[in-house]
Amino acid sequence: MKDANSWNGKDIRDMFAAGSNWMEKSVADINAINVFPVPDGDTGTNMLLTLRSVIEEADRASDTNAGAMTKAMSHGALLGARGNSGVILSQIFRGLARGFDGKSTFNGADWAQAFTQASKTAYEGLSNPVEGTILTVIREAATKAQKVAEKNPDDLIGIIQAAVDEARESVGRTPTLLAALMEAGVVDAGGQGLYILLDGALRFLKGELDDLQYRKPQMVSANITATKTFDMVSSEEEEAYGYCTNFLMEGQNLDPEKIRRKLDGKGQSLVVAGDETAVRVHIHTYDPGGILAYATTLGTLHQIQIQNMDDQHVGFKEMQRQKVLPPEIAVVAVAFGDGMIKVYESLGAVIVKGGQTMNPSVKEILAAVEAVDSQKVILLPNNKNIILTATQIKELTSKEIDVVPTRTLPQGITALLTFNFENSIQENLQAMSEAIKSVKSVEITTAARSTQISGIKIKQGQAIGIIDDSELVAAGDDVNQVLMESLAKAGAESVELITLYYGNNTKQEQADAVAAKIKKDFPDKQIELVNGGQPHYFYIVSLE
Repeated sequence: MKDANSWNGKDIRDMFAAGSNWMEKSVADINAINVFPVPDGDTGTNMLLTLRSVIEEADRASDTNAGAMTKAMSHGALLGARGNSGVILSQIFRGLARGFDGKSTFNGADWAQAFTQASKTAYEGLSNPVEGTILTVIREAATKAQKVAEKNPDDLIGIIQAAVDEARESVGRTPTLLAALMEAGVVDAGGQGLYILLDGALRFLKGELDDLQYRKPQMVSANITATKTFDMVSSEEEEAYGYCTNFLMEGQNLDPEKIRRKLDGKGQSLVVAGDETAVRVHIHTYDPGGILAYATTLGTLHQIQIQNMDDQHVGFKEMQRQKVLPPEIAVVAVAFGDGMIKVYESLGAVIVKGGQTMNPSVKEILAAVEAVDSQKVILLPNNKNIILTATQIKELTSKEIDVVPTRTLPQGITALLTFNFENSIQENLQAMSEAIKSVKSVEITTAARSTQISGIKIKQGQAIGIIDDSELVAAGDDVNQVLMESLAKAGAESVELITLYYGNNTKQEQADAVAAKIKKDFPDKQIELVNGGQPHYFYIVSLE
């Protein structure tokens, strides 16, 4: 754990980069809950694209003190802001930069103060702030952070934890503040996105890297029942929504407040953010030409986006009707080990427990298939001895069954990472089958008997290394030596990512030492360590 006042700009960059990656996993879910006629219905997409610009600018920053880093991030947010949610997010980063201005390092109290400034700046950017939105969420989270900071100003993680907890509660309350949310029975999409962003940042600071990589954010649900179905709402006489107009203005001596006053009354959802050299404008208007004509008198316009919200609204209604249906395709996977099972579940798979020495029966796999709502099911056997069993399911159910012949747990994880619910089953089968060709697996276990294979003499009880569940390549008394030899023979030198899953008989410190050794021997590779919790195997390694 860092000293109380040793947090700096690099930590801010890294935590928001992690939060951005965390939110990316839920972009489609965030988009789907937006009840307003969009472009703003792409709330998750707009926030993510804005965040990417933030991180790109942060990565280019050479000065890692807190003030300089947040200033760079604020500039990136302003240049990359998309849609209403993106522009508000840019205001939040502008406020953070104001709060950290002049600070090289910071503690928890400094962060709480900067977060409060972010809330204040976000409100200032809107001509007509609406409660029950992202604004409410950041305000209530900031207030909570300040209260905790007053008692323990040095506890940065504790303060951010309190803010995240309050953000989650605030998101759940948004339908009680906004009639449109109550009507549809959903929470505010922008608030949801902000909560997930902060949650990811917190998980990074707490060192929960496995969760960030293998799990998916938990969406906040509305604690109410929709007062109308979506079809009832959309069957009413509909108003026209006009055009979502978004652009970046660059010039000299620009006055964001004066621009906001000038545009106020010329449309809805007006957000003006920026400074004297660059201003981002977002507005819903019937006259985008008039808005642009005024803006060109002040400066040069860039990144002009004009979208017809009436057309977007039609697509949005169709999406809302479809999202209540169960997934068309389910994935059932055979897995073992508490950690491994968590990885698979976080990727959306239904689990049949089993594997080496405990192959599941046809009956057990069939029960899992029949339990899912989907009529199309992809099976991942993850063991060469289970592939034939999995193929028997086709004859025993009316559902459409396809088997991707994964031979190892790493192959199954790679296949799942490739799976896309929006693609057809044939598209998924092709993509998953291709993906598993790109991963090699190394398994380190114990020899059950003495023998000789491929010229390698093996004694009972020795550690042995197996590639892709088929080729025995190393044996010896030293587990770590066998692992390193097996990695070399598996071609670790030519891959980019090495993921090490350690078993239930391997201690954390042992796994840490092995991971450090692999990093030393393969310094240009990305090394990840995961508690797989698998029995029988000291290590299962994925090479990609």
